[in-house]
Amino acid sequence: MEQIDILIIGAGVVGLAVAKELSAKFDDVVVVEKEESFGRHTSSRNSEVIHSGIYYPQGSLKAKLCVNGAIDLYQFVKQYSIPYKNCGKLIIAEDDEELQVLKELKLNGERNGVNELEIIDEEECKALESQIIAKYALKVPSTGIVDSHKLMRKIEIESEKLGAFIVYDMEVISINYQNDKYIITFINGEKYQARFVINCAGLYSDKIAEMVGIDIEREDLRLHFCKGEYYKSSKIKNINHLIYPVPDPKGIFLGIHLTINLQGEVRFGPNAYYVDTVNYEMNEKYKPEFLKAINKYIKVSDKYLHLDDSGIRAKLQKEDGKFRDFYIKEESEKGFHNFINCIGIESPGLTSCFAIAKEVSKQVKK
Repeated sequence: MEQIDILIIGAGVVGLAVAKELSAKFDDVVVVEKEESFGRHTSSRNSEVIHSGIYYPQGSLKAKLCVNGAIDLYQFVKQYSIPYKNCGKLIIAEDDEELQVLKELKLNGERNGVNELEIIDEEECKALESQIIAKYALKVPSTGIVDSHKLMRKIEIESEKLGAFIVYDMEVISINYQNDKYIITFINGEKYQARFVINCAGLYSDKIAEMVGIDIEREDLRLHFCKGEYYKSSKIKNINHLIYPVPDPKGIFLGIHLTINLQGEVRFGPNAYYVDTVNYEMNEKYKPEFLKAINKYIKVSDKYLHLDDSGIRAKLQKEDGKFRDFYIKEESEKGFHNFINCIGIESPGLTSCFAIAKEVSKQVKK
């Protein structure tokens, strides 16, 4: 049985960022991932947006780690020439009622430390994006897009340079806590003994917590899968900003928005609906919903809107529930010393990855 100091479960963008952070400070860091390569789920099935931090409640981890994480992420992609674009975002309002939502978002963003927010009128909006229909817009200059695959690949490379060992096709099937050490058994029969275990298992992080002995029902740590689909359109061109409607009042998602990739191609999404299993299949069931939402701010016909991709968010928030923050915690008070859970790391997890890694590092020091 191999004995190691720190075991990180999961090689999504957060697990990789944690590996990079900790391998700079510790000699024996191992990452295990059940898939064949990094970021096969939420980390690569998203809008690839670098968020600003305007949406999240003041004082929440999502707010703090998003704002700080965006700074760290921009610094990293510039340092290592990862493809990105600081394109900015417009959150649009159709009427005076939605203008009030923009004002509240602006105030919340400023309280969270987001700078240079500005509400503009219809004429100013048209000057920035002539194709967009909007009476008002909240201009968010710090928002951007990034190539998430190249980002994760570079974090993986830098982690390995620092001494981290990353192993794929290693699915955890049991975790036993014995004498202040963790015995982790994998589906291939291998076993590791680790002093620290860091749970960055994304969609399956609640299952990992349950394996060690945490009652996830009692602790309200059961994850709920929220699926989102994307459509694309080659008909729409020359869009320079991301375009968002006002967010869902329940806080489940940010509305069906328009994003651009680094080649300037346009896609729309995601929508949001809860599902029981991880399944990325798509059909056109929700196309009318997309067309209705999209045509409020830009005109596109049915024949120019095509299925693109889908993703699943691992949400602690139930379908009818209230806002839930990131759960990042060392679990000594539950009886599991040096076991650190990262659960419910949905959006803005990509933006926050380096800030989350710093937060985990604090927990390891404790």
